[in-house]
Amino acid sequence: MSETEHEAASGSESGTTSGSEPGSASGAGPTGRPGAARRGLGVGMVGYAFMGAAHSQGWRTVGRVFDLPVEARLAAVCGRDGAAVRAAADRLGWAAAETDWRALIARDDVDLVDVCTPGDSHAEIAVAALEAGKHVLCEKPLANTVEEAEAMVAAAERARARGQVAMVGFNYRRVPALALAREMVAAGRLGTLRHVRLTYLQDWLVDPGFPLTWRLRKDRAGSGALGDLGAHIVDLAQYLTGETVAGVSALTETFVRERPLARGASSGLGAAAGGAATGQVTVDDAAVFTARFPSGALATFEATRFAAGRKNALRLEINGSEGSLAFDLERLNELSFHDHTEPAASAGFRRILVTEATHPYLAAWWPPGHGLGYEHTFVHQARDLLHAIATGTAPEPSFADGLAVQRVLAAVEESAQKNSVYTLVAASPVAA
Repeated sequence: MSETEHEAASGSESGTTSGSEPGSASGAGPTGRPGAARRGLGVGMVGYAFMGAAHSQGWRTVGRVFDLPVEARLAAVCGRDGAAVRAAADRLGWAAAETDWRALIARDDVDLVDVCTPGDSHAEIAVAALEAGKHVLCEKPLANTVEEAEAMVAAAERARARGQVAMVGFNYRRVPALALAREMVAAGRLGTLRHVRLTYLQDWLVDPGFPLTWRLRKDRAGSGALGDLGAHIVDLAQYLTGETVAGVSALTETFVRERPLARGASSGLGAAAGGAATGQVTVDDAAVFTARFPSGALATFEATRFAAGRKNALRLEINGSEGSLAFDLERLNELSFHDHTEPAASAGFRRILVTEATHPYLAAWWPPGHGLGYEHTFVHQARDLLHAIATGTAPEPSFADGLAVQRVLAAVEESAQKNSVYTLVAASPVAA
């Protein structure tokens, strides 16, 4: 993710198989609101910078690619700057613009609220939208704290009883190669899992002169590389293995503790060379941790925004008793697979080009060999959510899945504060 794009506007935020086509819902219609089946499902989005643009791409494109049980309409987008949000609405394809998220939730033409804001507002907006009878899609990580995430899960469970759905936006589950990897693990192709190895490396903070943006403030972002990047790889580890992390031992570090204030900021904690105001970085720059799954499988995780030369390097490998899988996001149409049951003389990793119509999501796209990209994960995300709403099924990843990730992040922070003491991940139930 590009930090400069995240800061471009005040509303900034920042798997699954294609399956059979669900049938139409009955009663009040697929949105759960009277008349919604006739007019389609109205989407209202809060936030319009990097994640907002990516989500907009998904909503604009999904009906042009997939056969859907309900049409998605881009009803309204919301941001605090009136002129900027109106320009974003025109650029991204939204029919209307709002400057107050409460007004967006109250609109009769909005059936689903898509939350693409910084983490400190996720809980308030999502809970209010659910209580107003709307479906909700919320960007990752679900919240800034476990307590906020628990409140969101409780609200989602109450809403579920009324026919609403809530989903968290871990879009990398929707990379076809990773959805295929999940199918292969679930089918036992790797046997008993032994090792899970994940890294997510970026480099946009290497320059100490990079300004102090909201992503470097704990009150806004919750955490640094841990929540921004680590949340993705924790979710992928739990999604691919089908297990939740049981405990962690962690180290975190902040390499640059003061940075120049972003343009337009009014106060700071000090002054840089030349008299420029500076402020304190209050989040981690990097997190490294080991983990254990209930089955006994071991995992290693690394998340950093200080890996010079790495732009968006998410890589993973899973080793089992019968084989291994490996994936690199910068080669996202490929999956590497080693079948350890084959004779040693001919065995080895082989490349699976994940572009066949029989692979997850790909029957709707191009002929074999014509690859997809990052933006397509948001199209698949929109597709899956619309099918869940139309069929009344619980979407994945759910808010409960988001809470499971949040609990791992909290355990990582606790372990790091205690000099890497092995820390159990809380798993207490949430009452609705």
